[in-house]
Amino acid sequence: MSQTFASTLLENAVNEFSKLPGIGRKTALRLVLHILRQDVQTADNFGNAIIRLRHDIRYCRVCHNISDTDVCNICSDATRDASTICVVENVREVMAVEATGQFKGLYHVLGGVISPMDGIGPADLEIDSLAARVAAGGIKEVILALSATMEGDTTNFYIFRKLAPYDIRITMIARGVSVGDELEYTDEITLGRSILNRTPFSDSFKS
Repeated sequence: MSQTFASTLLENAVNEFSKLPGIGRKTALRLVLHILRQDVQTADNFGNAIIRLRHDIRYCRVCHNISDTDVCNICSDATRDASTICVVENVREVMAVEATGQFKGLYHVLGGVISPMDGIGPADLEIDSLAARVAAGGIKEVILALSATMEGDTTNFYIFRKLAPYDIRITMIARGVSVGDELEYTDEITLGRSILNRTPFSDSFKS
């Protein structure tokens, strides 16, 4: 049974919050009422942060990670190892790998994985831009750090074939990450060890 609100403004706010993943109408109402209990400045800061996020956020023109500037702070960090690129599915995986403290190279965010069932092919991902970075020179190793799923493995193989003509080392994270697991939900210790103990991708063809 749907709730009846005395205020249209309240109802509209609840409707918008309930559109968020994992937020039902009861939780949305609780969040909206919490905001109403805050002072006006706090509520304005919250609203402005969301508006600025949507209007001002950028994607790094090098690695496609979320950024405040044209080039993200990771790509522009001169202390990082620019010869090593870690390929991940999305920005959540960048955060997950960074949290391990075990990787000091750069990233490349694909924006998804190949999934014919969902209508996502190689042209829908940032694979050509990855190949362009490798072709430009200076890259010694590409680490494939995609989730251990069928779609992740398909994407790994496609990238491996795409980069095969170049004289670089292509590795994949160790299977400390269980088959079928999403990378972003892997604990930091396991993920960190998987980065450190990465293996040549070609070894995955061997039985």
